Amino acid sequence: MAKAAAFLFLSLLLLLSISSQSRLLPDTSSNSNLISDGICHEPPLLFLESSPPFETCKQTYGILPCSTTIWGNLFFMLVYGYLMFIAAKCISSGSEHLLEILGPGLVGGLVLPILNDLPNAIIILVSGLSKSIETAQKKVQIGMGLLAGSTIMLLTLLWGSCIAVGKCNLVNSTSFDSQDSKWCSLTGSGVTTDAPTGRASKIMIITVIPFIVVQLPKVFHISSGSRIAVLISLILAVAFLISYCLYQVVDPRIQKRRVEYVKRKHIMSGFLRHIHKTAMGRLLDENGKLNEPVIEKLFHTLDVNHDGHVSSQELTALIIGIDFLNIDLDEEDAVDKVMDDFDTSGDRLIDLKEFFNGISRWLEEAKRAVVQGGSSTKKYDDFHMKTWEEYYDMADSRDEITDGVETAARVSIKAGLMLLLGTVIAAAFADPLVDSVTNFSNATNIPSFFISFIAMPLATNSSQAFSIITSASRKKQRYTSLTFFEIFGGVTMNNLLCLAVFLALVYVRHLTWDFSAEVLVILIVCIVMGLFTSFSTTFPLWTCPIAFLLYALSLVLVYVLDYVLKWS
Repeated sequence: MAKAAAFLFLSLLLLLSISSQSRLLPDTSSNSNLISDGICHEPPLLFLESSPPFETCKQTYGILPCSTTIWGNLFFMLVYGYLMFIAAKCISSGSEHLLEILGPGLVGGLVLPILNDLPNAIIILVSGLSKSIETAQKKVQIGMGLLAGSTIMLLTLLWGSCIAVGKCNLVNSTSFDSQDSKWCSLTGSGVTTDAPTGRASKIMIITVIPFIVVQLPKVFHISSGSRIAVLISLILAVAFLISYCLYQVVDPRIQKRRVEYVKRKHIMSGFLRHIHKTAMGRLLDENGKLNEPVIEKLFHTLDVNHDGHVSSQELTALIIGIDFLNIDLDEEDAVDKVMDDFDTSGDRLIDLKEFFNGISRWLEEAKRAVVQGGSSTKKYDDFHMKTWEEYYDMADSRDEITDGVETAARVSIKAGLMLLLGTVIAAAFADPLVDSVTNFSNATNIPSFFISFIAMPLATNSSQAFSIITSASRKKQRYTSLTFFEIFGGVTMNNLLCLAVFLALVYVRHLTWDFSAEVLVILIVCIVMGLFTSFSTTFPLWTCPIAFLLYALSLVLVYVLDYVLKWS
């Protein structure tokens, strides 16, 4: 939360520190009767205005760039987009803390999915709240652009990126964890997912039904039934949303996977901190690279029988000696998690090369998790404390710790403040963001739909995308399944929660539903990707560029249908 507050403070400080732009005054050299207004008439050193000299410059708060220029609105889009990114990050972090404290169940299945999609829902809501119907009808295009752009980005760009970073060797249509020796083989490398991920994909396909229903009057040219179709589609979206949340509560597999992920991260942090203190030298050299002589000495220390391998029994002896800050971890489970990450050959033995690679991966993950400066020892301690707090507040371990109530209460307050901060930021800056997109669209003659389709999902989904790609980069089948599960879950919430908000706006404000091209691309991408991922669990590398191409095809299709064939 401190980081999010710092980001917000710096952003506001940047806003206040921007100098106002100059305005050009008429040349007075030819008219000596003009009285000086005290302003120096020397031409400015830098003048980026594209408008005529006498056009009024509408400066926000009197000091910020002009809201009538391309560069001024681009500035506002970047600033407000960044603030929405901070809001989404705060809400996501607060949701994770709640999940860690309360565990899978009602909160994890009902509350958290809605919270994670809250920034998108707020932007869509404010896009249709203008006073005049005409203005609302124009701005609601931004909401539709965000809805379509977020859904399609998740299923194409993010899905394809997970294939690229999570690929492993494919043998008999099955990926081998942590083995990626075939490099860029389009058919010899890829990822494998599990059955629950396929079920999540099937659920995602079902959520396109409200889109189909609301589009039926356009398909059959029944103009009088448009409003009724919007209402029926709204009822269906809300009913599906409630059903999906209840399904998450009854079958909380995704929440349990996240709990296991936190456990693994805690074991990793304790392991790194312990070997750093017991190693005879620094684990990383001055250049930040793995100190191989030190790692090799550490390996031979663990290899008690000197057979060139670290066995489960030898690893157990190390785990017993690790101080996990009085948390009663299952030693066998801890050994299995370490062995699973290090042992790439599957023989339940860790050789020197596997030990090098495993330590290197874990150190990189620790460095990414702790971005603050300081000594390497402090970084390992900070990473250990950070992950310890996460596990310490888990529902399953809370009863095993005598003073866990105090820590759980503290983290609950922190989670609540992060959720509140994220919601306030999103509510405060969603409307200015929509206005800046509208103004930028007017200044550049670029349709607002395409601006929101491309730019807005980067602000609201970047934090989730980074977390998903990081998880996929571990090149483990269970983490790959988790990433795809979250992608399909994010699309499901877009198709239900965000669509329900959008339909409610259209119905209450008596707006016109005229989004045939946009709905068509959503249906194409959701159905194509949904069917493809429902009936297959193995995805070779060649599917990655196909997914990227589908994103570009979506943009081209909307342009052709709306601006060439004049569907709208």
